[in-house]
Amino acid sequence: MRRLRTFGAVFSLLALPALAQETTDTALVGELMAFHGSAAIVDVMTTHCYETTGLDPAFQEASKNWYLRNISYLDLADRVIARLGGSSEEELEAAETYGGTQIMTAYNQSADKNVFCRTFLEQVEAGSLDIDKQLPEVLKRAQEISAS
Repeated sequence: MRRLRTFGAVFSLLALPALAQETTDTALVGELMAFHGSAAIVDVMTTHCYETTGLDPAFQEASKNWYLRNISYLDLADRVIARLGGSSEEELEAAETYGGTQIMTAYNQSADKNVFCRTFLEQVEAGSLDIDKQLPEVLKRAQEISAS
């Protein structure tokens, strides 16, 4: 966060909206990074389930189709993140790692791994894990920023 020097009450009052905007931008960048976390969830789990369910090609196909449906949202997130000041490679990696870790934790805790994978596959194929379904408010804000 940017530090402000004290140049009097007027400067302080003028600087407050900038700080509020910077805080809002930082929070939105974090929320937009969740788009990449969603991509990691689909990628990690479809790959894992593909490998553990006897190489069922339906998982690869579902992953490809998810990506095709969501690539424009991922690109939009990247453009808006850049417009808001950007993010580091470490932040992107953290979002992807977090998403992958969360889904693998859920998988590892499931009583029936095959049922978990089949249910996950159904959700990916149905589009219920698409970014516009999972993060509609953040997507709308990103679209508004991109259009302005």
